[in-house]
Amino acid sequence: MNECDVTFEAMGCEVRLIIGAPMRGQRSPAAAAERAQEFIARFDQTLSRFKPDSELCALNADPRPIVPASDLLRRAVHAGLWAAEQTDGLVDPTLVREIEGVGYARSRAGVSPAKLTEALALAPARRAARPNPEARWRQMDVDDAQRVITRPPGIAFDTGGSGKGLAADMLVDSLRGYARVVVDCGGDVRIGGFAAKALPFEVQIEHPLTGARAHSLRMGTGGIATSGLNVRVWRRDDGTYAHHLLDPATGTPAWTGIVGTTALGETALEAETTAKAALLSGPDGARRLLASRGGLIVHEDGEVEVVGPLPAQPRFSITVPGTVAEGRLAA
Repeated sequence: MNECDVTFEAMGCEVRLIIGAPMRGQRSPAAAAERAQEFIARFDQTLSRFKPDSELCALNADPRPIVPASDLLRRAVHAGLWAAEQTDGLVDPTLVREIEGVGYARSRAGVSPAKLTEALALAPARRAARPNPEARWRQMDVDDAQRVITRPPGIAFDTGGSGKGLAADMLVDSLRGYARVVVDCGGDVRIGGFAAKALPFEVQIEHPLTGARAHSLRMGTGGIATSGLNVRVWRRDDGTYAHHLLDPATGTPAWTGIVGTTALGETALEAETTAKAALLSGPDGARRLLASRGGLIVHEDGEVEVVGPLPAQPRFSITVPGTVAEGRLAA
């Protein structure tokens, strides 16, 4: 099959593009992939909180309550506020100062994570995360007619995972003239294309503790996303461990008894939002959130729990490290 498959580093993660055969009049898959990479580079430059000259950093530093904003920045803020609204603030895009305070002020791209098992051994008592009652995100507003973003000065916004899901969705929507399309932005995956339902992809989900295959399923369209503690976990100077998924109520890393979740959605943004909210909610809350569309919960002891209408597999534990099968799409 005439498909272009490229992988590159961007947005602090690995991005993978698979673009299939074009309809008549479309660019070649290789040319489409090149333009897609250019889009990801612009997306990253505009929305990264790690690039001092990004438009997002300029917004966060601006002392004005009303700030002119580009179409892309407004769309990204819309996406983050949508995620907050859908989760009643559990997925909160305004925790920039808190995430910087626990040690994530600079990009950790290329930095090897700490051992998750060691972090779990020293982590505090497990509890489900809760929304911050201040709900700072409710004080932000996007006015597309006036092309501005309104918020009290001092409130900082982070595109975070919602940005990766949005990037995947925007790219797949722009590539409708190709047979099969996959965009994987660091585990936020969107699949589409006019022939994808007839020729679905096999998606293999990696176990966050072992790296082995935790589950696999076939997908033709839609979004799938995995949220886990294993990719960004670090040891602080005081000997304690931190990771990037914060409890909005406390502003500290959330230790909920779950190390990874995978969710399905119509879009990558929806799947990413659900996966993150599920992990933050703890086992009982995760089961409720994943029940309708299906998903995975990976518990601290390594048990993989399949929830909802995913292809039936029993609960099982993975104890031997392994690898994701070659040639498959790993989420």
